[in-house]
Amino acid sequence: MGRLTGGPYYDLIGRTGNNVGRRVRGKNLFYMRPHTSNRPRSAAQLAVMERLGMAASWLSWVAPMIEIGFQDHEENESPMNAAVGYLIKNAITGVAPLQTIDYPKVLFSRGRVSMASAAEVATTAPSQLDFSWDDICDNGIGSLTDMANFVVYNVDKDYFAVIADAVPRSAMSYDMSLPASFSGDTVHIYTHFVSANGKMVSNSYYLGTAIVL
Repeated sequence: MGRLTGGPYYDLIGRTGNNVGRRVRGKNLFYMRPHTSNRPRSAAQLAVMERLGMAASWLSWVAPMIEIGFQDHEENESPMNAAVGYLIKNAITGVAPLQTIDYPKVLFSRGRVSMASAAEVATTAPSQLDFSWDDICDNGIGSLTDMANFVVYNVDKDYFAVIADAVPRSAMSYDMSLPASFSGDTVHIYTHFVSANGKMVSNSYYLGTAIVL
């Protein structure tokens, strides 16, 4: 049973017959209940569903970082929806049912702050990645106090290692410890900066792959 919150011409919350009302992000939405279709889904529909499921599942493991990294989004969507939409449009390749994530094209953050200048990563010690960069803001937007963030994805184990707010841009280097179980595995590596107040971000930058010692 639906509930009219302010008379017959105001908000309808709940369901009345085939009519459904609810509030979403401060807006009143009123729509008809969808009917169940007996028609089999087309190949195109199945491909879209596969991409959506793949993107949403993969990014869910780094949801806290996405909340900050995609905070600049359309009014009618969440940070996660924005990130999933970007991934589906730009970073999934192949033909269903063999679609895969195109890791170099992935973004974990999207913004105007300067990315890491001359960023590099090396493996010099077991279960560790050694990052270095210049403390230059190439596009003039950013500060030496911007905080470096790192995302490492282990393809072999389908597992993320994430470090948020590791060191300021001025540090110019950071040694990231990884789980010992990563030894011998291939990892995809990303970095981005977040302003000290957490309100601005850079695009994440793909540093390539490495085999963990």
